[in-house]
Amino acid sequence: MLDNWRQLLDSLSTLPILKLGGHQLTLGTLIFLLVLFVLLIFLTGRFRRLLVRRLLSRSRLDASAREAVGSLFYYGVIAIGALMILQTAGIDVTTLNVVAGAFGIGVGFGLQNIASNLVSGLIILIERPVKIGDRIEVGAVEGDVVEIRARSTTVVTNDNIAIIIPNSKLISENVVNWSYNDAKVRFNIPVTVAYDSDVRLVEQTLLEVAAENPDVLKDPAPGVRFMAFGDNGLKFELRAWSTTLMHRRGKLVSSINFAIYNRFRQRGIEMPFPQRDIHIRSGALHIHKEEPESR
Repeated sequence: MLDNWRQLLDSLSTLPILKLGGHQLTLGTLIFLLVLFVLLIFLTGRFRRLLVRRLLSRSRLDASAREAVGSLFYYGVIAIGALMILQTAGIDVTTLNVVAGAFGIGVGFGLQNIASNLVSGLIILIERPVKIGDRIEVGAVEGDVVEIRARSTTVVTNDNIAIIIPNSKLISENVVNWSYNDAKVRFNIPVTVAYDSDVRLVEQTLLEVAAENPDVLKDPAPGVRFMAFGDNGLKFELRAWSTTLMHRRGKLVSSINFAIYNRFRQRGIEMPFPQRDIHIRSGALHIHKEEPESR
């Protein structure tokens, strides 16, 4: 019985599957290649995590740069290791030209988006227009970059919702990167007051509110601009810089708006609302009363 099983295994391992050039690819060789590729991917992934979290963490590179180096290392080792595995199995790499050509045709017809995302991922990792930890806006999506992979980038919004963005979108579309140069961002807060308001008092009040907010920078100093004479009132704009709430802009704007409203009420500064006056120029209004029908 044992001899029969051995004969069966030997026959299966030598079962021809595919012929590449002058080399016959058997089932045993295919299993051997599969095991080596699985080990290559597993060990390279483990070493990548060790490189990023242990070795590179001692360097001066930031988190985004460490992840970029780790990703380039991972894909480079996978590519070189795959060639070495094929050579070890006795497969001449030059015989794979036909397979590579067929794969290229498949990419050209059906895998354009995947190929575009992969190339875009390499561009992002090398040029680093977007880094891990950046605050970005892409279309209607706004959030923090938490992970950059070969095909896609993960962005987490303030609602703690993870959104997967294809890398090609980060290359081909306009991307607002709030922290590309540094973490210092200016916030523009519009304010409208009534026409009979003291404009200098309004300016002074807005500057006081900005100066009292702990998240507003003293340098650059806040500023107030008289923007326009609006339909319903005088339009001002408070401009304040901050670094602490760059990732939570709504919180800063809300706290400043609360303070402006309270301070305006204390000083009698009116904030107008849209209203329309109706004037009857001439004519008489006739009222006709209908008598109820008798039964």
